[in-house]
Amino acid sequence: MKYLKHLSLPLLICTLSANAQTKNFVQILPTDTEKEVIQKAANVIPAPRQLRWQNLELTTFFHFGVNTMTGREWGDGKEDISTFNPAELDAKQWVKTVKDAGFKQVIITAKHHDGFCLWPSKYTEHSIKNTPYKGGKGDIVKEVAEACKLYKVGFGVYLSPWDRNNADYGDTEKYNKYFMEQLTELLSNYGKVDEVWFDGANGEGPNGKKPAYHFEDWYRLIRKLQPQAVIAISGPDVRWVGTESGKGRLTEWSVVPIGQQSNANTAQNSQKDISFPPQGDMTGDDLGGRDKIVKAKTLAWYPAETDVSIRPGWFYHAAEDSKVKTPDELMNIYFTSVGRNSVLLLNIPPNKEGLISESDQKTLQEWKHKMDATFNHNLLSGASVKKTGISWQYDLKQAKTFDVLALQEDISKGQRVEKFTAEYWSNNQWVKFAEGTTVGYKRLIKFEPITAGKVRVRIESSRLTPYVSNIGLYKLAK
Repeated sequence: MKYLKHLSLPLLICTLSANAQTKNFVQILPTDTEKEVIQKAANVIPAPRQLRWQNLELTTFFHFGVNTMTGREWGDGKEDISTFNPAELDAKQWVKTVKDAGFKQVIITAKHHDGFCLWPSKYTEHSIKNTPYKGGKGDIVKEVAEACKLYKVGFGVYLSPWDRNNADYGDTEKYNKYFMEQLTELLSNYGKVDEVWFDGANGEGPNGKKPAYHFEDWYRLIRKLQPQAVIAISGPDVRWVGTESGKGRLTEWSVVPIGQQSNANTAQNSQKDISFPPQGDMTGDDLGGRDKIVKAKTLAWYPAETDVSIRPGWFYHAAEDSKVKTPDELMNIYFTSVGRNSVLLLNIPPNKEGLISESDQKTLQEWKHKMDATFNHNLLSGASVKKTGISWQYDLKQAKTFDVLALQEDISKGQRVEKFTAEYWSNNQWVKFAEGTTVGYKRLIKFEPITAGKVRVRIESSRLTPYVSNIGLYKLAK
């Protein structure tokens, strides 16, 4: 995963439905005024698959494979796979552990850069079928998929575009055919797939060349076989937030500019997919502000995913058992990912035995306890509220102490809030205690504890009328 920090934006073809009923993109005309552009941006909404994904809030990566046995982060494809035999592997334990911690979806590393497949692929010998695990009859992708179905958790797959074992890697046509065959296996044999995760890893093959990835073909295949699946992060539905620190932007727009190819105009009213290349740097500080969208040719709903590992590495290493992130660190990450209009993808790597380690379990359990203790009771519940335009004034009836503000928009109607302020009543005047720019799905702000009986929240700037769906005050659990 760490290579992402050193790459320029991966080649990305953003494939969006041109169905008139799906308003997750809009074209900007050269004749549009700034007012008309803002109005168009305000009315871009997520596709159903994107809306479902955003509502998950918490998703999990399971980095597991031959690297788990060798202690490496990046394998070279030459590993002795006879060492792969996780005798106690229990995918149900993996999924139940993360579900109990509040996670709604998991992604398994079906194949990492080393090319080792966790399912018995018909197209390579470098797979679980040639290991001692279950006498060569094992299929960990299947085990995870079945566990997800059992516990009613979303199921996703990661298939590395880079394959350091395959002899045809470097030959664009041969390798893309191989990749499509493996992708077809994963999308055809394991039931419903809710997310397909690609990165931009692209090294040299045995011939010294880098293959060109046929992303558009991959996307079409996914839309055909698993149309409900979101495609991330080198994909059209979900983008990378741009860091693996767990920290998203303070200003995070889900509606961002996308450059358009020449075929976009002719396909505008068809039932086909339109292909868009990315426009500019998708990892900047503010991707969708007014100064960005007024220069755009196309705007699309393209939300951010924030990925980070619970450990220093992405695969399990026994030496890192004492370096698992603390519950407080995970709480901070929740605030800076989900609380900044993103979905958190937290990596929790199973160990050599094939289990989520006790150290990881313990920190997840304690974090879940802190989350529940903090967010299960909105201190505004029962308060009287006076709404004036885009201002909400609350009378709490008695003074209460709080240090967390939560705001949410109904993103099924778009993202519109550009600036907000929160104040409390003290000494016959309103005193500001929090402010911010974007809200989107969720915005969380922490501050020093305040005790007050009256609070108000004001939207100071918005793209058309904002649809604020939730306002909350909370006390952070110790």
